[in-house]
Amino acid sequence: MKRTFLVVFALLVIACAGLVMSANAQKARPANTGEPVAQQPLYGDYRGVRLGMTPQEVRAKLGNPVLKDEELDYFVFADNVTAQVAYDGAHKAKAISVDFPGGVGAPDYKAVVGTELTTRPDGSMFKLVRYESLGFWVSYNRTAGPTVVVTITIQRILG
Repeated sequence: MKRTFLVVFALLVIACAGLVMSANAQKARPANTGEPVAQQPLYGDYRGVRLGMTPQEVRAKLGNPVLKDEELDYFVFADNVTAQVAYDGAHKAKAISVDFPGGVGAPDYKAVVGTELTTRPDGSMFKLVRYESLGFWVSYNRTAGPTVVVTITIQRILG
C-alpha cells in the first residue's frame, strides 16, 4: 500500500510539473493581436549588396563590374559565380540576381527561401517568397538537365 501511495504521489508531482511548464510556455507566447507579424527574410542581400543601393555603393561591395551600364552591372567572380544588379531610373538597385553554373557554391535553398522547392515536370525546381511589408521578393531557381544552373534573385516588388 505504501508503494502504491508513492507511485500515485510521484505521478501527481509529474502531472503538476507538466501543468506549470505548460502555463509558463503559454505566458511566453506573444498574444495574437490579429495584426500581421512582419516576416523576416532569410536572404535579403548578396555580399552586403541590398536593394536601394546606388551603383557606387554596389561597386564598393562587389568590385568593378565586367559590364557597366546605367541600368545594369554584370559581375564575374569565378567560373561558377556571376551576378547582375539592375538599377531603376533613380539609379538605385531594384534587382540582384546571382547565377551558380553547375550549382557549385550556391547556398542551400532552405537558407534562401526556407521551405521545400516546387519541382516542375521537367525536373527543374523553384520557390518564390514575397515579403510584402518589406517591398521585395526572393526566389531560388534550379534548372534541370545536364547543365544545372542555380539562380537566386532578390527583386523589389513593383507597384
